[in-house]
Amino acid sequence: MDHGSVSKAKKVAGREPLHIQPDDAALRGLKDGDLVRLFNDRGACLGSVVIDAAMRPGVVQMSTGAWYDPDETGMCKHGNPNVLTRDKGTSKLGQGPSAHSCLIEIELFKDAPPPVTAHEPPQIIRSETPNDLEVQT
Repeated sequence: MDHGSVSKAKKVAGREPLHIQPDDAALRGLKDGDLVRLFNDRGACLGSVVIDAAMRPGVVQMSTGAWYDPDETGMCKHGNPNVLTRDKGTSKLGQGPSAHSCLIEIELFKDAPPPVTAHEPPQIIRSETPNDLEVQT
């Protein structure tokens, strides 16, 4: 329910929040509200930093509420962490996610924040081909 009021209220600058322990944030020079890139060999996404003393050192938390919104490289601009996890179901029957955790790197995103376009309608391309179908009666 990414477009719902509860989900929207939890976003930070329109992105999915990334909860990080204060010492881990300090090691990376991060502060509340910073835009960061989370990445590993599977993919990348953006998130907004939320300093959270309740987090365990070495662990971050990001919910999976953001709708996938890839840029031209495949990085999710909106903050969907599914791009970082292994896409393998628990079984042929259940097909539930096999893991809700993964190893990642985090860095400050220094470029201009790309616009989130996940909720915008797709561009419609009109065909130049004339309609040559005839209705027969």
